[in-house]
Amino acid sequence: MQSKYKIGLLRLNLLLAALFPALMVANAHDFSEAMLLGLAAAWLTISAGLVEFSHRHPPLVPWQLLPSLLLGALLWSSAERHPFWLWAWTALVMLPQPAWMAVLNIVLAVLSWAWLARLMPIEQALFSGLVFALLLALGLSRAHRLTPLHSQARGRVSLEPGLRLWPRARLAGDLSRERGRAERDGTHAELLLVRTRRRHLWHVARQLCEMTRRFEHCYRLDARTLAALLICRDADQANGRRETLLARLPRVERVRAVPLQRARPLAEELHALEQQTTPLDVTRGTKSNVDD
Repeated sequence: MQSKYKIGLLRLNLLLAALFPALMVANAHDFSEAMLLGLAAAWLTISAGLVEFSHRHPPLVPWQLLPSLLLGALLWSSAERHPFWLWAWTALVMLPQPAWMAVLNIVLAVLSWAWLARLMPIEQALFSGLVFALLLALGLSRAHRLTPLHSQARGRVSLEPGLRLWPRARLAGDLSRERGRAERDGTHAELLLVRTRRRHLWHVARQLCEMTRRFEHCYRLDARTLAALLICRDADQANGRRETLLARLPRVERVRAVPLQRARPLAEELHALEQQTTPLDVTRGTKSNVDD
């Protein structure tokens, strides 16, 4: 199944889920309950609209923190009217999330159960607590299995739809592959490091992606640094292409060009870029392995 169809189905599910709390707003007991239900519906609707928007600002933590807080507030303020919302915690803990976020969800879930348990007979409270604990444990186990897969997937996803702009995690493998290919084919492969201002980063990234070839890739290394792998016939062609690129990138502060065959580890090249005093440094590097 192609990605666009999966995203369309996910968007539809989010919109259908938003319809449920939206319909409940009319029957809310008071203003606070209506506000919480409305915020939940709005969050689901906005998430459906932005699900394929961009990966340039990873939204994972804020996206998960808001529904956790909304769910906890709804259960604490309207426990008598909405006890079934307790089981939504088992879905939230299944999502790939940072460790502190998982701990927060567990704490909020336990507090929510304790708040509801005071309204139930002791037998029902104990039984629901046992079932709830088992479901939370299963959810955490599933999240633990999904986290490595999620990290690998994010490393393969373009940071902005339509652009060949990848996260830093992908660069180390591409460096090794392109260096081996250049040695095998007798071509000139070059790592181009570009430092710009924070507010210009995404504009420069789009320009860099547009000016490189389809088989060449660009990377966001941090909030001010981009990288590109340039593949040329020889060093003379690389010099010409580099001059053309820099002439069309006016908002660049510093550039470092390093042939892959003689490059140092990426961390060292980034440090050299940081210490660089000239706008352009075309270095011969030193014979070494390229890794991060």
